[in-house]
Amino acid sequence: MISQDETAQAHHVMKEIFSAAGANSISDIQIRSESAVYCHTKQGLEIISSLGLVSPDTVMSVVKYLYSKQDGETMGETAKLQNQKDVEARLIEDKVADFSTEGFPLPDGTISGRMRVQAHLSTSGPGVTARILSDEIAELDTLGLAPDTIMAIRDCMTRRQGFGLVTGQTGSGKSTTLAAILDWLRQNYPRHIVTIEDPIEYRYSKYLSHKTPEGKLIPAPGFTTQQEVGKHLGSYKQGLKDALRKAPHVILLGEIRDRETMEIAIEAAQTGHVVISTLHTNGAVKTLSRILEFFPQAQHRSLLGRLSEILMFILSQGLIPTSDGRVLNYEFLQNNSSSVRSGIASYDGAAKSLEDAIRHSGNIEWDKNLTNLLNAGKISHQAFQMNRMNEEEADDLLFIQEAG
Repeated sequence: MISQDETAQAHHVMKEIFSAAGANSISDIQIRSESAVYCHTKQGLEIISSLGLVSPDTVMSVVKYLYSKQDGETMGETAKLQNQKDVEARLIEDKVADFSTEGFPLPDGTISGRMRVQAHLSTSGPGVTARILSDEIAELDTLGLAPDTIMAIRDCMTRRQGFGLVTGQTGSGKSTTLAAILDWLRQNYPRHIVTIEDPIEYRYSKYLSHKTPEGKLIPAPGFTTQQEVGKHLGSYKQGLKDALRKAPHVILLGEIRDRETMEIAIEAAQTGHVVISTLHTNGAVKTLSRILEFFPQAQHRSLLGRLSEILMFILSQGLIPTSDGRVLNYEFLQNNSSSVRSGIASYDGAAKSLEDAIRHSGNIEWDKNLTNLLNAGKISHQAFQMNRMNEEEADDLLFIQEAG
């Protein structure tokens, strides 16, 4: 159980953090034993100097405090009390504890977004990383995607079956994009959407975003069933198997982590469901390579044949820091032509056939889109150099653009 003194100590730390850096829109909080507290904000990495160096006991108080604030809607009171009792034991035994919490009361009287938390051990003692989750879901057309890309994604999501992937490194905005896609879908089509997440990052409303002239809420044509690994499910694999019994039209897997989950996801897409998920890969070619890595070499040809039939799209994205915030760059491969299907089916680790398909089938190539951002003045030349995939081809693209 967390004591009153520990609660007061943890509350003071969180209050100082939000008082000092909250105006700069905190995205992540980093608390380490015997270290200063850092926050990721719009201004970059900031130190909360008023807290000084934080002791291991104080960090542990924060861990216990946040753990005690897990969402009561998704966890019963008995389970919450049990978690308060064993969080230290869990951290010592597992070396890590991942969970999500309620928002923290801010100095202006509002509540912060919920937090996705990882408590862990390091050389100096316990540490905490807390990501602030937004309660507001962005509109798909505000993210930086081209209108044609948005139209293609929406078309894919209204199909009877198929497999879509949003890829990118940690912090590339994958969850934001997926939430925008699903929120648009539930507001416009009668679809049952099942999400399997670790943890739940965005909560989908039961209603439309607009009300009647009399101010009444309007039920959305679609609805969501959201489940969190560790709270409602033992694993992604269990969640995906169970989801098929819930009569879903669309299934969101927060992440595909192993061969069995990938296999079930592909089978679900083949048997009359739209399945979307994420991988930590950059670009369509590397995404196909990563999928193949899950399976033995002998299965690659048949797997690629299946993917050429059911893969709808790969949207690979990244967020590039600028002085005014972050700009989205992305690569988009839509399986919308015989050349793309052939490129997928014949892919053998050599990228040429698939890269050619990306160039010539109305899709969007990473480096070409990056060049467009540079020439539009949205990113610096340094950011361009740091984020391009193919150095020689990117130089050629830049030369052509500048000559034009």
